[in-house]
Amino acid sequence: MNQKLDILVVIVLFISASLTYGQTKNAQQQYGTGELVSTGFVNAANFGFSPESSGIENAKALQRAVDQTGTIVVSKPGTYKIAGTVYIGSNTSLVFGNNVFLKKVDEQGKFTHVFVNKGALTKTYDQNITIEGLYIIVNGIDIRIFKEAYGLHGQLAFFYIKDLRIDRFRCMDLGKAQYGIQVCTFEDIVINDVIIKGDKDGVHLGRGKRFTISNGVFQTFDDAIALNAHDYAVGNPELGWIEDGVVENCHDLNAEKTTGYFCRILAGGWIDWRPGMKVQQSDAVVSNDRIYRVQAKADGTVYKSLTQPTHESGSQVLDGINWGVVQTDVTYTAGVRNVVFRDIFLEKPRIGFSIHFDNDRYSRSYYPGAEIPKQEQLVFDNIRVIHNQPTEFLSIGTPVDVLTICNSSFKNNRIHFRGNKAMPDYLKTKINIYGCVFNQKGTMELITNSVENKEIFLKTSSNIELYDNFSAKVVPGNGKITVESDLTGLKK
Repeated sequence: MNQKLDILVVIVLFISASLTYGQTKNAQQQYGTGELVSTGFVNAANFGFSPESSGIENAKALQRAVDQTGTIVVSKPGTYKIAGTVYIGSNTSLVFGNNVFLKKVDEQGKFTHVFVNKGALTKTYDQNITIEGLYIIVNGIDIRIFKEAYGLHGQLAFFYIKDLRIDRFRCMDLGKAQYGIQVCTFEDIVINDVIIKGDKDGVHLGRGKRFTISNGVFQTFDDAIALNAHDYAVGNPELGWIEDGVVENCHDLNAEKTTGYFCRILAGGWIDWRPGMKVQQSDAVVSNDRIYRVQAKADGTVYKSLTQPTHESGSQVLDGINWGVVQTDVTYTAGVRNVVFRDIFLEKPRIGFSIHFDNDRYSRSYYPGAEIPKQEQLVFDNIRVIHNQPTEFLSIGTPVDVLTICNSSFKNNRIHFRGNKAMPDYLKTKINIYGCVFNQKGTMELITNSVENKEIFLKTSSNIELYDNFSAKVVPGNGKITVESDLTGLKK
């Protein structure tokens, strides 16, 4: 009996050793070739990825591992130094085990991304990529070097991507320059189970469709989540619509200092290039079947453009204006539509959701005379305002067709329509509020308007007033608010 067991053990050990040898041999054969061999499970340790290795060695080793495609596993606990960007291609899953940390280090110069997809360099779609269990320690390596694409600067970044899943991402020390996760020009992405803390945006999206951001905990000085269909020239590599998405079960934690919003929702519009037009930093134009943008210092300088930009790639200075090629997929508007926000917990006393244009020295989202970008069909379901500060729940500075707010809990948190004189007509907005709890004692300004000639239709139903002396009011300013309401102070 013992002899049979001994024989069985020897067989198992032989098979295990053979598999390890085969995998290691494949890895060794690839060190200088860059060819793809394996499509099975690969342990990154077999390529030299180790807590004991330098950041330069680890960057090279992990690159060799992910070049195999398939599923790459980092199983050994520890802090792994990494001194350069790793590029991930299609059909690749990268899985990090518990207590595995990737720490950026400056061994050969500072670098921007920890990971970016290979297609970002050529604007070629990658597909079927999963990142699971990634914990990034920024370690002060926080810098924008636009090597892969102008405007791309997430610690974890994807540009031209389909079928992406990011699961269990952690980063607790974001700096002031780089986003935690940035995705632009996408289809079908899922970002789930993230904890992001620091100074810059947690999750920053550019144009794309079909997305889910779920189970997030954020403690960021800047935006927790940014849906920036338009953006600063340095903020996103391309422009266009963000549509058909869900943001759910997210927490905006309190902090001593803050700027930005829980969610920034940016729109924009631009025109065809014309001789003599005046432009400034971040302005976009359509010319030669391309979109070009002014890439300059944010110093408020206004330029007069006399020479049409027609170059096919990169940037070119014309009339003292640095024009950068953005994209060949021409559109004249950008915005957000068909997005549901649900189960959101707002602990930080700041504006919850800002739907707006930029109009400052960094960016002018809407160029005068452009097609009006109307944002559409935004739903806010079970939004919980936990703090006690009188802040705006919604700050709206663009045309929006319909806002639905339901099953939510508010204190002294108004909806404010504000204009920046970007356009003569901000169009009519309809608001449906139902099934909500109003926790304010005394009078609450539910809606205030400061947009000239703005039309608003408000309908409320099936709401609960927690205190007997609660009363809601609306302030139309120089606009018009039509009301059908069940709330004290508004109902007839």
